[in-house]
Amino acid sequence: MNPAPLARLLIVDDESAQVIALCRTLALEGYATAGAGSGPEALCALRAAAADRAGAFDVLITDLMMKDMNGIALLRAAQDIDPDLVGLVMTGDGTIDTAIEAMKSGALDYILKPFTLRTIRPVLLRALAVRRLRLENAQLLRRVANRTTELEAANRELQRANKELEAFTYSVSHDLRQPLNGMIGFTEFLVSEKPGPLNASQKEFLGNIHRGGQQLLRLTNDLLNFSRLGQQPLKRETVNVGTLVLEILHQLRDAEPPRNVELRVSALPDARADSVLLRQVLVNLLSNAFKFTRHVPNPVIEVDGREQAGECAYSIRDNGAGFDMRNAQRLFAIFHRLHSDRHFEGNGVGLSIAQRIVERHGGRIWAEAAVGQGAKFTFTLPA
Repeated sequence: MNPAPLARLLIVDDESAQVIALCRTLALEGYATAGAGSGPEALCALRAAAADRAGAFDVLITDLMMKDMNGIALLRAAQDIDPDLVGLVMTGDGTIDTAIEAMKSGALDYILKPFTLRTIRPVLLRALAVRRLRLENAQLLRRVANRTTELEAANRELQRANKELEAFTYSVSHDLRQPLNGMIGFTEFLVSEKPGPLNASQKEFLGNIHRGGQQLLRLTNDLLNFSRLGQQPLKRETVNVGTLVLEILHQLRDAEPPRNVELRVSALPDARADSVLLRQVLVNLLSNAFKFTRHVPNPVIEVDGREQAGECAYSIRDNGAGFDMRNAQRLFAIFHRLHSDRHFEGNGVGLSIAQRIVERHGGRIWAEAAVGQGAKFTFTLPA
């Protein structure tokens, strides 16, 4: 079985003896060679080879000065047939300037006549290296083009899915929240006893309905917010995080005036972020800190931040209930809760929303905690 040739060479010269000699010499070196006595003959061979990609030529070696078609014209026509073909020109001492002109027209290099195998070999090796690079580049471009087509199709499908999700979100917003608001409103009206007096059991039952309706309404709103996060465009601006944190902390403290929560807020770097979405992250994390310190005699909440390595990091630490770090991987999963409703209210959506917002900004979020020793949540944003 004959070994595969090192490369396929097409040698063109209107001096037949030159073509025969060069074909034989290079064939002995392991190349598959073919000869042509003119430019038009060479172009016919190139077209036939291009029709069969497995038999395509790798290198065209052409004489520069020929009668019917000179080497420059042949190179230009050959590149129209196979853009990845590598061209070499052969020339005598008196036509080096013309050889340089040929290189401007697409030739990779030139070989001076009379030549020896020692002078041809390194030029051929360079030509074949360029040929490999061109083929690899062409293959990469085809893969990129195919991948681009796939991505465009996936993007169209995603846009279609987003439109369906938007329609579903609107439907949920209208069809679910409206009756929930009606249910809550009617229970409040009945509890007010304006339609008539109620006994203790009736008031208790209506209170349960009212609390259940409010819980379901909060869950519905959280789910709507979660589903909209992937569609909502980011409106980045410079946000004074320190002012935003103090504002949220004051609102949380005013909501529970009997509690004496010690707040420690360090200087916080400004963020380049969507202020509305960043507020939602901070509200979720700070309200969790307030909630999970509810049963602690001396609750402490600390907020600090720093800027380093091209990002801003913000941490919220509390000395509350904490959690087992073995469950940390599931902490940000939607609907996953580490504490029962008997001890702390919630629906397991807030941290999922916070994670999605942070990641949409190009940041990260993680938690550290121990049972009964509090928790620390840290998130980053690009500086």
